[in-house]
Amino acid sequence: MSELETYVATKNQWNAIFGGTELDIANANDRQEIASMLDCDLSPENISCDGERSQTDVRKRYRVLKKAASELMQLDATVNIYEIG
Repeated sequence: MSELETYVATKNQWNAIFGGTELDIANANDRQEIASMLDCDLSPENISCDGERSQTDVRKRYRVLKKAASELMQLDATVNIYEIG
């Protein structure tokens, strides 16, 4: 399973718990929503849990999220992810 598929599956599990809608990477609107979520998760405050995570954990999480973002941008070049520069 790709990083993007894993990321979306995890988000969908949380959405199921909290009554949110299921995201589908085949849907253009959902792809932009996923991009916004990735953008939020990639922010320095979130990725480091306000400095609570170890540097090793932060680097690992960044690599995973960046890979998912790259896969999404390859799938749909119109999505906006500002934390990936």
